[in-house]
Amino acid sequence: MKKLTNPWEGLKEYNCFGCAPNNPAGVKMEFFEDGDDIVSLWKPRAEYQGWLNTLHGGIQAVLLDEICAWVVIRKKQTTGVTFKMETKYLKPISTLVDHITIKARLKQEKRHVLFIEAEIYNEIGEVCTQALCTYFTVPQEKAREEYYFTECETEE
Repeated sequence: MKKLTNPWEGLKEYNCFGCAPNNPAGVKMEFFEDGDDIVSLWKPRAEYQGWLNTLHGGIQAVLLDEICAWVVIRKKQTTGVTFKMETKYLKPISTLVDHITIKARLKQEKRHVLFIEAEIYNEIGEVCTQALCTYFTVPQEKAREEYYFTECETEE
């Protein structure tokens, strides 16, 4: 796996709840490329629980939505917005584990609309949550001008 660079790191107003490394309330996800998949290893924390020692479903949705956005960022070298997200919660996720794994990949593309599938795996590799995100992308020029997107590469 190769770590992805964050095209917004260092941008003054950048404070994304999902991926900004300096947002004190955020989930601070980092991303890796593994073939067709974008992957994140993430440590659940007690402040993100819903029920006792259980990761809140809304936080799970954030993790899935964010990794789907990074599929667009890396694989299509642009950005855009989530239009729809269908989520299935299959098993609870403990906040007491060392880490969980989130994976996503491009399933289908129709012009500027992407369909991205994603999963959260628990510490023993079981699928706990699944999502299908429908994502509207913007042309690369608009991504540069309005979203300050430059490029997303892998670190050496």
